[in-house]
This record gives sequence, C-alpha cells and structure tokens, in this order.
Amino acid sequence: MKVLLISANTETINMPTLPLGLASVAAATQKAGHVVTTVDLMAERDAPSVLNGTVEEFRPELIGISIRNIDDQNMENPRFLLNPVKDIVAVCRRLSGATIVLGGAGYSIFPESVLTFLGADMGIQGEGEATFPELIERIERGADISGVPGLYLRGYGLRCERTFVKDLDLLPLPQADFLPLPPRKDELWIPVQTRRGCPLSCSYCSTGEIEGRTLRRRSPDIVVEWIAQWRKAGVHQFYFVDNTFNLPASYAKEICRKLIDRDLNIRWWSILYPKGVDKELVAYLARAGCEQVSIGFESGSEQILKSMNKRFTLEEVRQISEMLSEYGIRRMGFLLLGSPGETRESVEESLLFADSLKLDSMKVTAGVRIYPHTSLAKKAIEEGIIAPHDELLFPRFYLAKGLEDWLPKTLKSWAATRPHWMIPDYS
Repeated sequence: MKVLLISANTETINMPTLPLGLASVAAATQKAGHVVTTVDLMAERDAPSVLNGTVEEFRPELIGISIRNIDDQNMENPRFLLNPVKDIVAVCRRLSGATIVLGGAGYSIFPESVLTFLGADMGIQGEGEATFPELIERIERGADISGVPGLYLRGYGLRCERTFVKDLDLLPLPQADFLPLPPRKDELWIPVQTRRGCPLSCSYCSTGEIEGRTLRRRSPDIVVEWIAQWRKAGVHQFYFVDNTFNLPASYAKEICRKLIDRDLNIRWWSILYPKGVDKELVAYLARAGCEQVSIGFESGSEQILKSMNKRFTLEEVRQISEMLSEYGIRRMGFLLLGSPGETRESVEESLLFADSLKLDSMKVTAGVRIYPHTSLAKKAIEEGIIAPHDELLFPRFYLAKGLEDWLPKTLKSWAATRPHWMIPDYS
C-alpha cells in the first residue's frame, strides 16, 4: 500500500524538533513492505501547496497524521494548536479519498476528542510502529480492523484496548531517509529515545498515559550503534528525549560507557530525575559528551514536592546540581508553580531555592495544565475547577487560590534581575 505520513507539528516551543515518532512509524511501515513517503510541515511555509504537490504526485492510499502538541501549556496566553491541523485534514480530504489515521503523543492523551475535533476517520493510541502496519495489513485483506490494539473509530470510540511492545529492540529506528538532514548539519540536533514508560506517577504528568507506566528499554548496543550511524553522516549533536535518563542509573551508565568506548566525539543533552545520581554517573555523562542537563525539580518546597508525588528531596537536588557543575555540565532547572497546596510562602521558598543553585538557566511555569486520568484532574474535580465530564482537550489549568494577581508581579520582579530566568509572558 502507498502510505503518506504527515508530521503536523510546526511549533518551536523549546526548539525545532525532528519528528522521531513519525519517522519510527515510517520505518516500521516500510519494513512491513509498504511504500512510504513523509512530509514534515515544520520546515514548510505553505503547507497546502506542499501537500497538494505530494498527494498529486504520490497518490496515497492511506494518510497518517502525527499530532505532537495540543497546546503550548501557557496559562496566561494559551494557544490551542489543533486548528491548523484541522486545516491539514481538510486539505487532505479535498485532495484525496484516502483513509486518514491520526497518531502521535498528543493524540494518545485525548484520542476520542481529538479524532472528533479533527474529523479524521480513525486514530491509533500508543505505539504506532506495531499497530499501524497491522492496521494496513487488515485493510488490504479486507479483514476486520476492530481488533487492532488502541484503534479508535470516529463515532464508535475505542475498538480494542491498547497494548505496549515489551521489547523495544523489535521496533526499527529511523534512518536519514525519514529524518532528512538539512544543508547545515551543525544546526541539527537528533532526538534519541532509549526507553519508554514511566512508573513515577507525578500528580500532573501525562507521560504514563502516552507511554504506559512500565519502564521498557532498548539495548544500549543498538542505541549507540544508531548514534554512530548518524555520526558517520556528519551529525554530532543529540538530545535524549527520555524524561528520566538516569532511571535506572545502571542503564544510563551502560549507555555512557558504550559511547565513551566508541569515542564518537559528540555533544548531547539529557533530562535527569533528581534522585539516584552519583559521582560515577556524572563523570560518565561528562566523558561521554553530555554538555547540558535539564533538572525537573519543579518546586523548592518539601511540602509541595510531596503533594506532587515527587520521590526526591531538596538536598538531593542540591547535591546533584553541585556535582554537575563540578564536572562542567550546564544545568537547566524547572519550576512548576501553583499546584494544590501552593501558597505565597511556598512559592518564595521555591524561588529562593532555585536561585541558590546558581543554575545556567531557569524556566518557570505558572499554573499547571490539567491532563485527564491524573491525580491533579481528580483534585480539580473535587474543588469544582473542572467538571467530571470535561474532556480537557481545550486547555484548563490549576492555580492555587490567592496567587492570581500576586504571582505574575512576583515573577516579573525576580526575572528583572535574572536574565537567565524564563518566565511566562505576562504582556
């Protein structure tokens, strides 16, 4: 079957991103024997013209659209990001009679409501590398598609419960044909995902809904060999998109050791959960080429950390930050202010704590995006902030009472003398 896969993401909220998820699905679909072409709208200024030319020339029998972001998570001036995607679906409908299938991380959080809003035919919640080729195979045979795991049909809802691939090594990693290199490779950062799933259950987080709550890992040999192939192609910058690169620490150390052994001369970023990080791991990070680490400690109040279901202490955050600094690894911190139990006193605790770490950069978010099936959503229902039937597709936020006017003024005051702090846009 001829399959067109479209990455609908055009946002550069933190940095321009390559469509790793879509490329992985494309590689799996091609491996299953289908003819695949991809379109990444991030680099296109005129999406309708690009799609018109591609559809007219390729004539797809099936169109898949990847949804990465629903909104920008900015409470002050929220931007809902699905309206442009709705236009993309409309263009595809006008140009082709092909079935339109949705997928991607954003879709997996709100599968039924996104499918209804965009007006596509069906969608796959979860890991498309396994289920999308199965869907195509059933369509080709004229077989019943309702048994495809994670499949939603518009108007009929979920047809079969989703499943998670236990062995990630069974899923192919995309090569340059689906992640094309720009003319200037020195501007390119390749995303790397070594594991999926998160068992931590932080009160506000949607990762468990997207990837499941069981941690699954790729073989370090496969990950490092994939990075080495990109290095041969002239790429030397990477960022690990795993939310918890150091969990478990033994796995992180093994990846670092193999990178060191290959002597690839690369530079990379990662995200650390601030627990279980020792000097040995930090030394490995530095030797393997890690130049920057994001530390999502979210609060400088022990009480708020507990309410968020965080499993680390402020002293652990401080120790890890100091070790990273000692080894010359840049540190970016994150504060998430306004969650249940937050007060002016706890906010001030957080600001003072973050300031004391002397980080290289600091990002502050005010107000917490409410996602379905989280303990934060349950709390918001109890307090009457949202209704039990609210699908939450259109962004809703939690901000503890008493902070509405005070918090913006306070953050503006702090950021005025701290140019490396990034705060919400209150203009």
